[in-house]
Amino acid sequence: MSDRLLNVVQAAAALRTADRVLVIGCSGSGKSTLAQTLSVLFTLPYVSMDRDVFWMPGWTQRPRGEALEIVERAVTRPRWIMDGTSPGTLPLRLPRTDLVIWMRPRRHVSLYGVVSRWLRFRGRTRPEMAKNCPERLTLEFLSYIWNFEKTESPEIEQKLADYGSEVPVFVVRSHADTRSLQDFLTSQKSAGPA
Repeated sequence: MSDRLLNVVQAAAALRTADRVLVIGCSGSGKSTLAQTLSVLFTLPYVSMDRDVFWMPGWTQRPRGEALEIVERAVTRPRWIMDGTSPGTLPLRLPRTDLVIWMRPRRHVSLYGVVSRWLRFRGRTRPEMAKNCPERLTLEFLSYIWNFEKTESPEIEQKLADYGSEVPVFVVRSHADTRSLQDFLTSQKSAGPA
C-alpha cells in the first residue's frame, strides 16, 4: 500500500496539480462517474479502461498483448484521468500516476451501483463502454462484486506497495466521501486561485 494516504483536503489539493490520475475500485463503486466529473473539472483527458482498452464492440475482449500496448501508449501521455482497476496493468500505470483515488465502499454500495446501472442502461450501451456492449448483469458478476474486497483488494494493495509506494492515495469509503471531495473542489474553484 502507498505510504501516502490522503484526507479529503489533501486529495483536493493534490488534484489541483495532478496531471495523471488513476481512479480504481470495484465495479459499481462510482469510478466512472467520479473520473468523468474530474475530467471536466480539471480538463484531464478521460480514459476508460473498459471502453478504450479491454472491450471491443459486441463484448469481444481485446487480446491481452494489444490491450497492454494501448495502456503503455496511454500512460506516456502528459495528462490523463484513467478509470479502471485491472491489477495486472497497475505496474504500467502506477509509476506514471500522480494520484490514486481508490473507490472502496461497502460491497452493498457497489452491488446497488451495478444493479441500478443495469436498470438504467438495460438493452443499451453506457458511454464508458465500447460500442454494441449493452449493459448486462450475471450471477458471476454479482459474485465478483460481493467478493471483491477479499479477492481483489489484497493484490491491489500489493501492487500499490510494489509500484506506487510514493504515489498519494485517497481512499473513498462512501458516496458521502465522494460528495465531500466534489463539494470541496467546487468551493475551491468558485473561490478562485489560491
